[in-house]
Amino acid sequence: MSKIKISVVSYLNSKPFIYGLENTDFKNKIELHQDIPSVCAQKLINETVDIGLIPVAILPLLNEYYIISDYCIGAVGKVESVCLYSNVPLSEIKTVLLDYQSRTSVTLVKVLASEYWNIQPEWKNTDENFENNIKDTTAAVIIGDRTFGLENKYPYKYDLAEEWQKLTGLPFVFACWVANKKLPTEFIEQFNKALTIGINNIEQVAESIKKEKMYPIDIKNYLQNNISYPLDKSKKEGLSLFLEHLKKLY
Repeated sequence: MSKIKISVVSYLNSKPFIYGLENTDFKNKIELHQDIPSVCAQKLINETVDIGLIPVAILPLLNEYYIISDYCIGAVGKVESVCLYSNVPLSEIKTVLLDYQSRTSVTLVKVLASEYWNIQPEWKNTDENFENNIKDTTAAVIIGDRTFGLENKYPYKYDLAEEWQKLTGLPFVFACWVANKKLPTEFIEQFNKALTIGINNIEQVAESIKKEKMYPIDIKNYLQNNISYPLDKSKKEGLSLFLEHLKKLY
């Protein structure tokens, strides 16, 4: 069997998964790519990889897909790394800049605007360095590692996972492990064992990353308390509900 190609998100929240995939014998069976979420998604759509940790909003765009793991990138309450930042309160926001790196987060903010906040801003797609354009009544959705250090930069910050839970009472799933074809059961079992090793070693992962001094946050707290990895029953319910909202938007 040739090596299975896997695209994993390169953000801090995926480091436990990467640890499990790279520090077991399983690494010899795969070709691992680290990408931003939108690239993970595109690679899976284009079938240049076999498995991706992809934004869940991409699922309807796949001709064929299989969720192959009981792990995900999810949050129960605050996630801290997917937020709407603004200089004015929600009711005064006129324009929202949408982070180009993930379809799920920009879809989520549209759901919240329509179903929960009752606002109708102008939505603007973006590219690199869009974060510098937050001013006056223009807000922005920023995701991933670029949110670290922004805690006190803007007067208003709305955590999208927390807002979703207020709206629905359910946790939110940002990304899950998806294959675009059927894979052998034995491979999937080994894949999940490797992921489990990573999740079970979060403390070690956090300590090794801390030495690099790249992230101005409490890494262990973020990985253990803001990111919730099990794709359990309540997260599956949240995911199903989000996909229903998705149909209304597109």
